[in-house]
Amino acid sequence: MFDERRALFLGLAAVLLWSTVASAFKLSLRYLSPVQLLFWASLTSVVVLWLALALQGRLRELLWLPPGSLLKLGLPGLLTPWLYYLVLFKAYELLPAQEAQPLNYSWAITLSLLAVPVLGHSLRRKQLGAIALSYFGVLIIATRGEPLSLEFSNGPGVLLALGSTLIWASYWIWQTWSRVDPLLGLFCNFLFALPFIALTLWLTEGFSVPDTRGLAGAVYVGVFEMGLTFLLWLKALQLTRSTVRIANLIYLSPFLSLVLIHFVVGETILASSYIGLLFIVAGVLLQNNTRDIMNEEETP
Repeated sequence: MFDERRALFLGLAAVLLWSTVASAFKLSLRYLSPVQLLFWASLTSVVVLWLALALQGRLRELLWLPPGSLLKLGLPGLLTPWLYYLVLFKAYELLPAQEAQPLNYSWAITLSLLAVPVLGHSLRRKQLGAIALSYFGVLIIATRGEPLSLEFSNGPGVLLALGSTLIWASYWIWQTWSRVDPLLGLFCNFLFALPFIALTLWLTEGFSVPDTRGLAGAVYVGVFEMGLTFLLWLKALQLTRSTVRIANLIYLSPFLSLVLIHFVVGETILASSYIGLLFIVAGVLLQNNTRDIMNEEETP
């Protein structure tokens, strides 16, 4: 059954919750290291996703999967959550949230570039222009409004933030080859990655009782960045006749995120952050529009 009003409500709820996670990352990293945040957030996510499967009566599906399939479903977890969030949280540790968040948002452009050698896609002139537009926005943010200087606010942080987009794009390309239900696949990803995350924590810092404020932040990230919000988004897409209309709501998220970063984290948002983000979003929108036109032309 389609329910456009409910789909819009759920889509907006997901976008609002995703808009809070950059602030949650930054606040949590005041009390936890990146690997500690990843471990406790991932553990929370596994519990949330397991509960979601249990409430839907789908835990038996895990028992029906052969061991080889479980391994195949779990392997992408080495990219996300393990490697992706390690890199992303380190970027947030080094950069102001107002810089790390928009830089990470450029993953859609990275995906287009990576699809050329991996999936054999081609890029038209307009798509190349869209990519250049977005990366000019990246340059504005990374240099704090002085793109011609090529002096980055924090070189390692910028490289990590951009590196996270490469990992995330690689993860989604990997997932394009999977035909498994998204919720089941996400649960397997996190469950498979959790021992690797725990081992990373044990080898680098060891286990200790975390600060309660940091633990609360990690639980929030696990619920709303890695778990519940994803389910709200999937449900919104299932309830609508127009996935494009719901999908376009996601472009509100980075701008709402900057507002929350200012009021919650206390950062003074630079004009370069807004301007750079506008360039990034404009490039993503142009890229998506060009891709839609190409698909229409190819449809007989």
